[in-house]
Amino acid sequence: MTRGRIREKLHRSNLYSFSCLRPSTMEAEGLNSVQGSRIVHCNEPQLHQKKPLKYCSNFTSTTKYNVVTFLPKAIFEQFRRVANVYFLLAAALSLTAISPFSAVSMIAPLAFVVGLSMAKEALEDSRRFVQDMKINLRKVSVHKGDGVFGFRPWHKIRVGDVVKVEKDQFFPADLLLLSSTYDDGICYVETMNLDGETNLKIKRSLEATLPLDDDESFKDFTGTIKCEDPNPSLYTFVGNLEYDRQVFPLDPGQILLRDSKLRNTGYVYGVVVFTGHDSKVMQNATKSPSKRSTIEKKMDYVIYILFTLLVLISLISSVGFAVKTKYEVPKWLYLQPQNTDSLFNPNKPSLSGFYHLITALILYGYLIPISLYVSIEVVKVLQATFMNQDIHMYDEETGNPAQARTSNLNEELGQVDTILSDKTGTLTCNQMDFLKCCIAGIAYGMRSSEVEVAAAKQMAIEEEEADLSNFPMRADSRHGSTKNVRKGSEIELETVITSNDKNDQKPTIKGFSFEDCRLMNGNWLKEPNFDVHKMFFRILAICQSAIPEPIEDTGSYTYEAESPDEGAFLLAAREFGFEFCKRTQSSVFIRERYPNPGQPVEREYRILNLLEFTSKRKRMSVIVKDEEGNIFLLCKGADSIIFERLSRNGRIYEEATTRHLNEYGEAGLRTLALAYRKLDESEYATWNDEFQRAKTSIGGDREAMLERVSDMMEKELILVGATAVEDKLQKGVPQCIDKLAQAGLKIWVLTGDKMETAINIGFACSLLRQGMKQICITTVGSDTLVKDGKEGVKEHILNQLTNASQMIKLEKDPHAAFALIIDGKTLTYILKDEMKHQFLGLAVDCASVICCRVSPKQKAMVTRLVKEGTGKTTLAIGDGANDVGMIQEADIGVGISGVEGMQAVMASDFSIAQFRFLERLLVVHGHWCYKRIAQMVCYFFYKNIAFGLTLFYFEAFAAFSGQSIYDDWYMLLFNVILTSLPVISLGVFEQDVSSEVCLQFPALYQQGPRNLFFDWYRILGWMGNGIYSSLVIFFLNIIIFYHHAFRAGGQTADMATVGTTMFTCIIWAVNCQIALTMSHFTWIQHLFVWGSIVTWYLFLLLYGMTSPLLSGNAYQLLVEVLGPAPIYWASTLLVTICCNLPYFAHISFQKCFNPMDHHVIQEIKYYKKDIEDQHMWTRERSKARQDTKIGFTARVEAKIRHLRGRLQKKHTNLVAS
Repeated sequence: MTRGRIREKLHRSNLYSFSCLRPSTMEAEGLNSVQGSRIVHCNEPQLHQKKPLKYCSNFTSTTKYNVVTFLPKAIFEQFRRVANVYFLLAAALSLTAISPFSAVSMIAPLAFVVGLSMAKEALEDSRRFVQDMKINLRKVSVHKGDGVFGFRPWHKIRVGDVVKVEKDQFFPADLLLLSSTYDDGICYVETMNLDGETNLKIKRSLEATLPLDDDESFKDFTGTIKCEDPNPSLYTFVGNLEYDRQVFPLDPGQILLRDSKLRNTGYVYGVVVFTGHDSKVMQNATKSPSKRSTIEKKMDYVIYILFTLLVLISLISSVGFAVKTKYEVPKWLYLQPQNTDSLFNPNKPSLSGFYHLITALILYGYLIPISLYVSIEVVKVLQATFMNQDIHMYDEETGNPAQARTSNLNEELGQVDTILSDKTGTLTCNQMDFLKCCIAGIAYGMRSSEVEVAAAKQMAIEEEEADLSNFPMRADSRHGSTKNVRKGSEIELETVITSNDKNDQKPTIKGFSFEDCRLMNGNWLKEPNFDVHKMFFRILAICQSAIPEPIEDTGSYTYEAESPDEGAFLLAAREFGFEFCKRTQSSVFIRERYPNPGQPVEREYRILNLLEFTSKRKRMSVIVKDEEGNIFLLCKGADSIIFERLSRNGRIYEEATTRHLNEYGEAGLRTLALAYRKLDESEYATWNDEFQRAKTSIGGDREAMLERVSDMMEKELILVGATAVEDKLQKGVPQCIDKLAQAGLKIWVLTGDKMETAINIGFACSLLRQGMKQICITTVGSDTLVKDGKEGVKEHILNQLTNASQMIKLEKDPHAAFALIIDGKTLTYILKDEMKHQFLGLAVDCASVICCRVSPKQKAMVTRLVKEGTGKTTLAIGDGANDVGMIQEADIGVGISGVEGMQAVMASDFSIAQFRFLERLLVVHGHWCYKRIAQMVCYFFYKNIAFGLTLFYFEAFAAFSGQSIYDDWYMLLFNVILTSLPVISLGVFEQDVSSEVCLQFPALYQQGPRNLFFDWYRILGWMGNGIYSSLVIFFLNIIIFYHHAFRAGGQTADMATVGTTMFTCIIWAVNCQIALTMSHFTWIQHLFVWGSIVTWYLFLLLYGMTSPLLSGNAYQLLVEVLGPAPIYWASTLLVTICCNLPYFAHISFQKCFNPMDHHVIQEIKYYKKDIEDQHMWTRERSKARQDTKIGFTARVEAKIRHLRGRLQKKHTNLVAS
């Protein structure tokens, strides 16, 4: 309670110079010119129940279907598959007399296939619906009239409602802030779900609405808002409020956006402006798209080929039947040609041939496998189950496993070319740790960053693997060293610093990972220039705008700061002995423990002015007066900004500090420089008068005046040091990015954060590194552009793109790496213009791309540009509502079930708990699923061609009469039972290499993006194999049985005997073929493959034992006819060998003379060379990665090249001397 009261008494706007300024209500020129038709009657929602003021409800939905649209849309989705359209026509024709099969046998399979797929779609969409309802049914306090508030579900909120939002609650709609628990209407807002930023934003209400600070005050409240129409711009708002006979201009500073959260404020009152899909976050959302994998799309073309083949042989059969009907049927008296009908009329052979064409199209339908789609659905569901149960993708901290939310895109995971990733919450875990600092030119901090530790380990591994006997190296550091990799070293790896602590335990204080006894426990008093150290610590403690919150149990404090960096600085100051403990309206109080630790002294520093941090200023300053009456300006900011404002006497430590800042930057740390200036009383008084005039001025140039006056004071600074904080990456992120880069994947980062933050994270993840040339495309840099308007800005951007592309083309160094960095404002121009293709061309030529300050809509637009511009598979990954657009736009969307809610997960195709699991999801499961589905589909086409064409061949021997050589039950069971389980086992259990090998040989992943297993060469090869097998099966059996005695009594074989023998050969041939295709056998594969063959014989035995009325010509066929005949078994063996011999020869030749990567690994593993010859195994592993210029591996290789260059130069100098 005490904490809340203290905070409520603070007039926060008095501290700020820029964003929290409240213009005078009498500023006539401040009124906004509103271009929009939206009118909102505050506290009168009933006026919005009729048009034209009736706006959309607050109900939101992310589902693909609803009750009305499910049936038509789901059916449309199913019949986008070409094969299903064919079978729909065949099912319709089966109702006529021309069908060779019964209607049930054609309709039932189609209904089963389509029904199963639709049921799966309904199940997956129902999960989205449940999550939507959880959001729609959230409760918020709404004004019901007469000053009484009551709770109401979000979806029942209307435009004009006055709502009361409590601390840590989400805003249910876009609101106009009326008042808060702070006296001057300030509130803190977390916009993580919108722009990914974790630092709190400050919003402020109009001064006129401040009295509306309790429930009773809304009893008679009315007002009218005239504002812009719904739009996706998160950072703009134009409108006016008519209240109390006055008109007040509105800006984004008064707008609370849906899905942002109220923080550090007891409660706020607001009036609803935009609801539901009119809200800005939903305007940034995109419709849930229907996604199909590349293989499935290509399957359609294969179906077209098969359908063309089907029509061709049907035409041949139809022409043959017409010819036979006209010229030969009249001679076959036993057919009674005089009894004619439309289907069989020698006098009208063309008509009979036409009807037979339809019969043939249905008869030869086995060429197009309807069971393929069912089998793929089953296989994908089982694959998804294995992904969900993968213990290696289970996060123990959160208890979240990986989840395949849709199984349609499993194989697409193995064909990804570009990854587009969010930053905050995806790559980082939203935690800043104070790690190192530089004071008076001396570097402090023994603990290494995650980047340094991982880089050191990687470099050690690389050096051990590389054959650098002529280049002995030693890894060493200033404060700790790694073991010698090569003795007799002449070169030190100066940039690699590792911790002495072998256990490397996590810090006990969250946000403070600093280790250095020289500064801890008051030891800084023993350092030279300890007065500089004292000033450094005071700047950390005083130059901030946070609020301390006491912890009752420990007596210590936590800090609610605007940014996580600021919170880390305050924790560091506390640990160094300067604890920020209290803030009043005009002062901050610092409890200093030293030089007397037992008797800490509480010092008051009066806050005279606070010049806040903005992305344009890149610095923050506070002017304070201490207890002795001294006035200081304390400043922290980007080193480039601070260094140019130093006085001559303030540059003593500039050179050393710059060197340390470069080291911190290479280690992936976020840095700030700290400086101060002592002011005279008269000097400050003169400046403050001018500052106050600028602060209270009226007009559009007020901020420019403030900036100019601030610049006057923020000069002649004295540098004291610099800080280095670590934006904690999620566990395993650098290693994951390195592995993905070695797998040949391109990685883009799309973030709402400012450019400096994104660049720092780029270094932390090794997407950027020292020596990489950064290409920054921005609209900043020319004040004349404002005069030239949009055309001038476009020309400026186009020049930058052209110059950058030219620079890359002229680069002669093959190892040179480029990084493209661009901001959202620039993208606004690029994405709406023809420049986007030039931008994409430049981006593709760069090793890494970072887009900063991008809105959710821009994330989706960039994703679409990459997807459509490159024509390759894209994957988007994020964890917040601001990532939903790009997740839905990408070919594959991956949501991270992190701290930002479940919106990204609900919109995703796959969800994981940590970014590092993306490595296994793609490199292991993606690789497996792609090869499994590709081989499975190719095999399906093979076996159906091998089976279906034998029906056509027989037609030539049966006068094209439409007679089938096989029993109807044989044909029904062929795809359903006798060949279905082996192909499902192939799709579920096949592994060319184990998961460990996939991770050790990341280049294997490129088999997917290069589409080696489902290109036209392989597809046509399998189809050719099917045609060859059909020829062998049919004609070899005809040759064997046509003129030869079949039984001991001299009898020849009848149609049932030949047909059953042929079918036996087919079962053997296709099952042996799949056994040759498999690389990995378990007992399940053995059971399914050989069990299918055994099932055939069991069926034939049991079918033959049934009544002749049911079994017909198959009665006792196996027992009495086929079983006793040696020729049956001999022909089965001969035909099976002949069918599989070409494939066996092909695969043997390939493995011997032109092996693929996995063939080499399989042989090494089979002969256990990985155990017996570790050197060879290591050499093969080092070769099995794609050339990349990002990641730790690229950083290490660049370092090794640098070292070699130094050694070569040294050798050359020695020779010359």
